[in-house]
Amino acid sequence: MILARRAPRLDRPRPACHSAPMIDRLHSFARWFVANLDALALGCLAAAVIVGLMLLLRTFGQRTIDSDPECRTWRGVIGRVLAKTSFAFMIVAAIDMVVSYADPPPKIARLSDILFTIGFALQGAVWARELILGVIGRNISEEAGESTIGNAMGVIRVLISVALFTVALVVILDNLGINVTALVAGLGIGGIAIGLAAQGIFADLFAALAILFDRPFRRGDTIRYDQSIGTVEKIGLKTTRLRSVTGEQMVIANTKLLEREIHNLAQGHSRRSTLTFGVSYQTSPEALARIPQLAKAAVDTRRGCHLVRCALTGFGASSLDHELLFDDATLDADALAADRAAIMLALIRSFATEKIDFAYPTQVTFTAAPDGRLVMPWPEPKPA
Repeated sequence: MILARRAPRLDRPRPACHSAPMIDRLHSFARWFVANLDALALGCLAAAVIVGLMLLLRTFGQRTIDSDPECRTWRGVIGRVLAKTSFAFMIVAAIDMVVSYADPPPKIARLSDILFTIGFALQGAVWARELILGVIGRNISEEAGESTIGNAMGVIRVLISVALFTVALVVILDNLGINVTALVAGLGIGGIAIGLAAQGIFADLFAALAILFDRPFRRGDTIRYDQSIGTVEKIGLKTTRLRSVTGEQMVIANTKLLEREIHNLAQGHSRRSTLTFGVSYQTSPEALARIPQLAKAAVDTRRGCHLVRCALTGFGASSLDHELLFDDATLDADALAADRAAIMLALIRSFATEKIDFAYPTQVTFTAAPDGRLVMPWPEPKPA
């Protein structure tokens, strides 16, 4: 049995070739590639230079961190920032560099811009976070006893990260063409609500950071505020603790402390002390004239002490009042007390040698004889 071959029908349409659009795209890409070959080569060269430079900076930052892990210097802070440069950002920057030299299709150019915006926003947030934390850590590391602030660095890191990456997200959405007005308004209202709820904690936290940055005093300094004097023992997250001269511990909120006028007794070059004393009215004018010289000799017996003045200041009820001022180069409270006591003792010895009597409150009673003649309270001198 012979089967006849069925002839093809000429009126049946042929199926469309699905590979034709793909071939056209490849041809278009090939023509674009050939036309922009020089520009692409130049862009690749520039991208390689940029990536190589960022790799060198990241290596430098890592080595700086290895030599200064606590970032005690500004070099360590900058190294900490550079070490956080991500390889993904390098790739995105290289792609954008290559695309900027060529004349790519609009879709490729738009995609490159979007990737670079996202990468730069995220990388910028990381850089800013590490810079802020590095600066705070540098100030904390210089204060060896501020362990409370050091322990709070975790909370500070979370707050800074949330704030910076929120800003980065808003920037990315805005560059993508999304309306972020409602989002920014919502974030603002939420931030206000959180701030009002925890304003006391945040106020003391920022006050503690202000103390660490502005440094009105440090741990170990003796300060005076209002009527209190104490030595700073710890600058905490919410409060500052001081040890008073009488031994008890004083605790005051950081915000309350900064609102007061603080006298830092440890930051002076010298300490001025004042001694007031009086001599009896029976002291002769010649002896009174010698008192400044005696005071200077008494002050000069102590090393680091310098006489400012010693002068007669007034006529008291029972004494001729004097004021002695001297500067002491030491800032140690115990040394100041020892110098003061030694000067007083030297002045007492000098007055005893010169027959000068210190005055004390006295009252003289005059008695009259029957004939009205006053009887003197002291014996009359015998005629020579």
